[in-house]
Amino acid sequence: MGTIWVHAETNNGTVSTITLELLAKARELGDVVAVHAGGDAEQVAAQLGEHGASKILSTGDLDGGLPGPALGSALADLAAAEAPQAILFGTTYGGRDVAGRLSAKLDAPVITNIVDIVDSDGLVGIEPVFGGTTNVNTKFTGSNPGIFLVRPKSFNAEPTGGSPAEVGALTVPELGATGSAKVVSQFVEESDGPKLDEAGVVVSGGRGLGEADKYQMIEDLAKKLGGAAGASRAIVDAGWVPYSYQVGQTGKVVKPDVYIAAGISGATQHMVGMKGSKTIIAINKDPEAPIFSIADLGIIGDVHKVLPALLAALGE
Repeated sequence: MGTIWVHAETNNGTVSTITLELLAKARELGDVVAVHAGGDAEQVAAQLGEHGASKILSTGDLDGGLPGPALGSALADLAAAEAPQAILFGTTYGGRDVAGRLSAKLDAPVITNIVDIVDSDGLVGIEPVFGGTTNVNTKFTGSNPGIFLVRPKSFNAEPTGGSPAEVGALTVPELGATGSAKVVSQFVEESDGPKLDEAGVVVSGGRGLGEADKYQMIEDLAKKLGGAAGASRAIVDAGWVPYSYQVGQTGKVVKPDVYIAAGISGATQHMVGMKGSKTIIAINKDPEAPIFSIADLGIIGDVHKVLPALLAALGE
């Protein structure tokens, strides 16, 4: 078994969910080392160790500098000496940034959109194509470490009870002009409920709602159920809701206990983002809507009648 590096994304001492998911897979494949940019390595060492990382290598505080250039350059230099078998990144803005820079510096390819990794005389990435209807298996053949970009919710994050990860330092080389860029401000989206990709209940609305004002029913139902509101690409493109609400191949991948699809016909690209949900409830007036093919419970009816009745029942 080789060494697997996992890109650890953190925020003020909290490890991201996708990092914990990657650690769950990495510890099946080899010895796990977390690689990290930022000043909170000591704060997250216990949580990373609990999920299987024996060590965390960190750039330390970047004094407002961009994490991508610093971490990408540091990993490129260290990879030549340490020769990890693979480096796992989440398909996030930060993960793609570092993976892309590392790929360029190592002159090594990246396998993207991965939903599983298996060891078959070398690590093989499994990637769904054609809207998730079939899988492609891809293996690296060169001497560079395999760089994998993994989709969220591909693995279940589970602690192992390990001791805190040992904290080590990554040496960041001179970055030149790239290193002069600074983060001057950050925008954090406000929300009074759970995050869409972490919620146990997700209620999504689609074009069948008819008009933007009707989306309020989706928000109301999600709030009643203690869940998050989502949307199909059609109504995001129409400007009814922000992109951050989008569920699907080009949006967020969700895997809640309950997923309610209201007025969503079920385009393949949407179903790729939610078909892993434990229980799927579809509400649509078209009995031939594709969403019913994966639904555990289907309600053939007008969302403008079904949703108000459901809200009224929950109110009682």
